[in-house]
Amino acid sequence: MPTWLWVDALIRRAQVAGASCFVLQKGDRSRGDVLVTVANLHGGARAYVPRTSMEGERIFSDVRLQGVGEDEASVNEYVRRARERDPDLWVLEIEDRDGRHFLTEPVETPEES
Repeated sequence: MPTWLWVDALIRRAQVAGASCFVLQKGDRSRGDVLVTVANLHGGARAYVPRTSMEGERIFSDVRLQGVGEDEASVNEYVRRARERDPDLWVLEIEDRDGRHFLTEPVETPEES
């Protein structure tokens, strides 16, 4: 599935659930990776990045597993560095009071590790 179509679907899922989703950076339409940030509107934030599981499927990993904090400043700094490294990166920001990410792929979090 082309990246732009996956991004469109995530935006729509967030909107249907009453959240907002913004494209902060457009990457490669066909093959760009996607970094998803979630702001809970209370000063907290998280970020999720794709990776391939041992079984070869696409999953997302919570960047807290890499030592990134849950405050907006820490997440914004992580995003800034990621954007510098990868010009084909899509960066999405979801604003949701409940902190939902709306990803349908499996999500690896610190609680599961």
